[in-house]
Amino acid sequence: MSMLKGMRVVEGSAFVAVPLAGMTLAQMGAEVIRFDRIGGGLDSGRWPLAPSGKSLFWAGMNKGKKSIAVDMKSPEGRELISRIITAPGDDAGLFLTNLRVRGWMDYETLVQDRPDLVMVTLTGDRHGRPQVDYTVNPALGIPDITGPEGHEDPVANALPAWDLIAGNLCVSSLLAAERHRLRHGVGQDVELSLKDVAAATLGHLGMIGDAVVNDAPRQKSGNALYGAYGQDFLCADGQRVMVIGLTDRQWRGLVQATDLQEAVTALEAQTGQSLRDEGVRWQLRHQITSLLEPWFTARHVADFAETFDSAGLTWSVFRTIKEAVAEDPDLSEDNPMFKMLSQPGLGTFPVPGLPTQFSASERALPVRAPILGEHTEEILAEVAGLDGTEIAGLFDLGVVQDPSFANSRSAA
Repeated sequence: MSMLKGMRVVEGSAFVAVPLAGMTLAQMGAEVIRFDRIGGGLDSGRWPLAPSGKSLFWAGMNKGKKSIAVDMKSPEGRELISRIITAPGDDAGLFLTNLRVRGWMDYETLVQDRPDLVMVTLTGDRHGRPQVDYTVNPALGIPDITGPEGHEDPVANALPAWDLIAGNLCVSSLLAAERHRLRHGVGQDVELSLKDVAAATLGHLGMIGDAVVNDAPRQKSGNALYGAYGQDFLCADGQRVMVIGLTDRQWRGLVQATDLQEAVTALEAQTGQSLRDEGVRWQLRHQITSLLEPWFTARHVADFAETFDSAGLTWSVFRTIKEAVAEDPDLSEDNPMFKMLSQPGLGTFPVPGLPTQFSASERALPVRAPILGEHTEEILAEVAGLDGTEIAGLFDLGVVQDPSFANSRSAA
């Protein structure tokens, strides 16, 4: 992948959103330099872990990046990071972070060394307070509408949705600001917050308007598809499936494949409503489910899978992640996005590259995450512009470190 070849982005980050943004840019061909403190940053040991104790999370979020390990508490280390961020080059001077430090690692300070700096900063909320998905979600009411129908307690979500959206918004914001710099020659300070990303998404989905203009609050609906028809069913073989009737085509296909045309017509006659309307399907979801449930209870998935696929129905079998990896070819090298990678201390397993395929560029294979500090010496020489004596001095002072230096010190 060479879409962003030549672009250099420096990343100082933790958690999900900004590491994801840097990784996405790296997979698009940018040179992404991640700096961490010596010994590893906040994510260095984050779960899930491999049997060795090494972080699969860190490896997953830092694919294709370069790594430098720096003592950020020392004046020399801070000066070095500032120098790397503001290094010259038409395609450099791009900085991603959610670890802004006022008076040092902030736009007002860094721009003094590079006036056309583009800095994208993700904060927790617009007031600068820390937030994560697990605090933003309850603050905005999402756990109140998640979980089994009638369940009183809030239910959190295991997927960090706002982090994922915010990470990709960091990418698009940086590219938009970089395009503005190309056209007008000026950089800028770009700021967004995790909570604002979540709040905006609620607004885009109509959920804020719904809370204001309608008297009844939205309720939990279990696995049902809100606003249309979609439901899970337990089959005769113990497997559970999800079937969707969101669009008119999906609905008609489901009814035909389950041979329930007469029963559906009778339900419409009884209620005086047309199930061609997705809102009506939502209102009558319990009656529809009572018609479909005996059909699925009497059948194994193998009895209808081919028919459903041939009819183009929207459906799926419920799996664990282990089952999905073992059974779904979309999570294997059968999918060109994946490659089996052997990673130090982690093992060998399928690793994804960029999901996007550009027609002007061949799909690039995923590149493993670096070992902490793996590119320290290279970055000091090629980006910071230090000579051999200066680099050796920094290593001797313990301002920077790389794996070979750490290993040699341990052996000594």
